[in-house]
Amino acid sequence: MTKSELKLNVEKALEEIRPYLLTDGGDIELMGIENNEVIVQFQGACMDCRVNQMTLKNGVEATIQKYAPQIEKVIEIK
Repeated sequence: MTKSELKLNVEKALEEIRPYLLTDGGDIELMGIENNEVIVQFQGACMDCRVNQMTLKNGVEATIQKYAPQIEKVIEIK
């Protein structure tokens, strides 16, 4: 898979999970992909949510790995 295909797949994954985040007043942005790690930044209400780490692992990371199995982990930057 090329870098552009990988980015497209990660964006598709984020589009799948985005409606759930928007419902709670938040969002997520792809900041980059490096060494099989995806870097994201939560926005809006998701920035201060006390369960955003659970959302990151169980929601975002799992969904991204469904579209791009080579991704090993998702990292949040503030």
